[in-house]
Amino acid sequence: MSVLVVSGTGTEIGKTVVTAAVATAALAAGRSVAVLKPTQTGVAPGEPGDVAEVLRLAGPVTGEELARFPEPLAPDTAARRAGRAPVRPREIEQAAARLAADHDLVLVEGAGGLLVRIDEAGSTLADAARLLDAPVLVVAQAGLGTLNAVALTAEALGSRGLRCAGVVIGSWPAEPDLATLCNLADLPKCAEAPLLGAVPEGAGTLPPDDFRAVAAGWLAPELYGTWDAARFAAERRP
Repeated sequence: MSVLVVSGTGTEIGKTVVTAAVATAALAAGRSVAVLKPTQTGVAPGEPGDVAEVLRLAGPVTGEELARFPEPLAPDTAARRAGRAPVRPREIEQAAARLAADHDLVLVEGAGGLLVRIDEAGSTLADAARLLDAPVLVVAQAGLGTLNAVALTAEALGSRGLRCAGVVIGSWPAEPDLATLCNLADLPKCAEAPLLGAVPEGAGTLPPDDFRAVAAGWLAPELYGTWDAARFAAERRP
């Protein structure tokens, strides 16, 4: 794995914290890591965005942002309203390939869900993943309603010839309800891909040293961690 695209089933579901956790675990495993955010929306010039948050939590990774637009909207809409050119899939491919030449792992964090428009032609993060021939990690919600969203995302990936690397739950609640517990078994079925982690809610509020000390325990070995899906589910069997 040299490039991994991090997408999700929607917005505000923990993609940035999951990206930081993967970066942290990879660093601990001795890998050099770069994080690429093609389009940052909803952040004014000079304000810290998602890349800054990953660097704060994970530590010494290379961070790069291709464009930012002030309004918290889909990338295509935000670019249009700002009167600026959007970031297109070929630009994402070129930036990720350049970073991959000098790093063991490049994490490309999308904005919102997989099929959010990123330019006026209707391109999406999936188009960039196809150009990169990169697997896509799907970050999902934990509870009721997530199964349909994960199934739709997985279907969209499959129809485009893209590989779903797996699913990570972006915010595992301290007190999971019945649906959340059952989803541990059902999410891999809907995605037709393994469950690769569960990041606890509030993980992003941990002090960076504490975050780095425990992040690998939230992720499976495929993501440089030590988390075991079968054991996690068995300990929480409803």
